[in-house]
Amino acid sequence: MIDHSSRAEVFEEHRAHLRSVAYRMLGSTSVVDDAVQETWLRFSRSDTSAVENLRGWLTTVAARVCLDMLRARRSRREDPLDEELFDTPAGADPAEDFRQERDLILADAVGQALITVLDTLAPAERVAFVLHDLFDMSFEEIAPIVARTPLAARKLASRARQRLRTTTPPPQEDASRRRTVVEAFLSASRGGDFAALLSLLDPEVVLRADSIAVRMGASAEVRGAHAVAETFKGRAQVAQTALLAGTVGAAWSAGGQVRVAFAFTIMDGRITAIDLLADPERLQALNITVLA
Repeated sequence: MIDHSSRAEVFEEHRAHLRSVAYRMLGSTSVVDDAVQETWLRFSRSDTSAVENLRGWLTTVAARVCLDMLRARRSRREDPLDEELFDTPAGADPAEDFRQERDLILADAVGQALITVLDTLAPAERVAFVLHDLFDMSFEEIAPIVARTPLAARKLASRARQRLRTTTPPPQEDASRRRTVVEAFLSASRGGDFAALLSLLDPEVVLRADSIAVRMGASAEVRGAHAVAETFKGRAQVAQTALLAGTVGAAWSAGGQVRVAFAFTIMDGRITAIDLLADPERLQALNITVLA
């Protein structure tokens, strides 16, 4: 058994990941830390000496905590969209709030449009979809969390994707600005303009790829403006600006079919995250429309 201080250090290594999981599950920054704290309490009371994949174990615990919170919220008939996600305290600066929570604002998907649609899902559907489609967990791993068989868990995620395809996301107020940034990035990438790429990237930008994109040759994760700019310099030759579930991003197609989607998180005119999505089920759920 590790001592309390060592256990705390181990937990801190995974805190950012757990906050990301909790935000996507709950859709509200106001309750994320409650979920993470409860995960810590369960971790601190458990014997994990035989656990080989601690990150996976913690993710499972956090998912169960969030599922309980989602069910409790639904039983109280709360409206998370109005009361939590968009409610800003008087005198608060929304831009500053976003900067502080940039690791939580759906960097690996399609931004605010997706979180809004996720709020329409039943708790088990949301958990199954988020864990599989956003965090690459298998349905065998998800099944015990939602108390279903792997096949039933797959069906939950499938229903969630269907809801995503048929629900119209809210209009994006910054769509024009986002498109300008995305198109400037693609142009700089194609032209190999390293300086222009740097000017568009946040210094702490992160580039992530899902498991399918990694198999196609992408790096699983690249961090920092210089490293990401170097990765894209002279590339993205055939990528096109596209709408991903109503949010401006980009897509690469081959044989008339979208193979990879580029989901951008943009704050204050700079790109803070780029996610390469190549899983066919995810691409279908994004309802991608290539822009002329």
